[in-house]
Amino acid sequence: MNMRDMLVPTVRDLPPSGIRKFFDLVNEMKDAISLSIGEPDFVTPWRVREAGIYSLEKGHTHYSPNSGFLELREEICRYLKRRYNLEYCPKTQVIATVGGSEAIDLALRALVGPGDEVILPEPSFVAYKACIRLTGATPVIVNLRAEEQFRLTPELLEKAITPKTKVLILPFPNNPTGAIMTREDLDKIVEVLKDKDIIVLSDEIYSELTYETEHVSIASYPEMKDKTIYINGFSKAYAMTGWRLGYALGHPDLIAAMYKIHQYAIMCSPTTAQYAAVEALKNGDEDVSYMRREYNRRRRVMLDGFKKAGLDCFEPFGAFYLFPCIKSTNMSSNEFCEALLMEEKVAVVPGVAFGDCGEGFVRVCYSNSMENIVEALKRIKRFVERHR
Repeated sequence: MNMRDMLVPTVRDLPPSGIRKFFDLVNEMKDAISLSIGEPDFVTPWRVREAGIYSLEKGHTHYSPNSGFLELREEICRYLKRRYNLEYCPKTQVIATVGGSEAIDLALRALVGPGDEVILPEPSFVAYKACIRLTGATPVIVNLRAEEQFRLTPELLEKAITPKTKVLILPFPNNPTGAIMTREDLDKIVEVLKDKDIIVLSDEIYSELTYETEHVSIASYPEMKDKTIYINGFSKAYAMTGWRLGYALGHPDLIAAMYKIHQYAIMCSPTTAQYAAVEALKNGDEDVSYMRREYNRRRRVMLDGFKKAGLDCFEPFGAFYLFPCIKSTNMSSNEFCEALLMEEKVAVVPGVAFGDCGEGFVRVCYSNSMENIVEALKRIKRFVERHR
């Protein structure tokens, strides 16, 4: 028996993540600086860790309700009302998930299947396209452009809509570009969507990490609230990547459908993480503000460093990524990243890992110490000068 022949073709033919390759290589290399993984370099704030520890000391090690503890769901609703003026019912419109990634997967599995189309702006998070394909639906790629700061425009959106369109993924603030959508940008997108039967999957995992402006959610528009599945989590803002806790909010019927899949496949989110997350939502604002200020400081240093290296880079106002253009080196994204790692021991990610339109760019993550960032920028400048 040939085991490969036994595998489902959609899984067998799924390409591996283009990010992990460089992560694995840099781990084997001494004195390398990794600007490749989208993970906070901060540890989870002590008050949050302490809440998790205390829950273990009290013996809270059993399953939670499938949709998460009610206290957590209530705190999520209070937080969203306080921060983004979003109102949801904690009993019928919220589900706690194993990271934001599970929420994305649940929403897509509940909404689309063979014959359906999902509009996916790229460059974007590598998991979206894979999750769409695993449902049997078709991803319809919208190529975002540097000259428009990688924002989704109403013209690009309208061209992508067909009678088969069922979902639009709205991934802002964006990984890998750091792009955001302002209220003015969203006004135009809402105008296109308000009379259409299209669900918006709004992945707002980086909502707390915006600079120079306040984050706006498309779910805050009354005409879009019931047509939006809002996804967020604790990994980025609270430096809780390893705790694996996210959440989704939306129309009760959609949340109920996601709940059924979650119930059978996962059971519940980690209980220790849920107790810790309640503390994060109640008392973590200062911690988030501190990390945001530090990321902003690094963002400015790195933006200046790429300009000094002679690489064009638009100014990103969200997440913790820059997306500089490396076309002037006459190398492909993969060639640039491999050579930079081998010659200067700096790991960044090829833009093409996030979609074909990412060719000619690289993703650089500034969730690293200022000391490492300054040293990495020196090495990158030296590398670029050598290859011009």
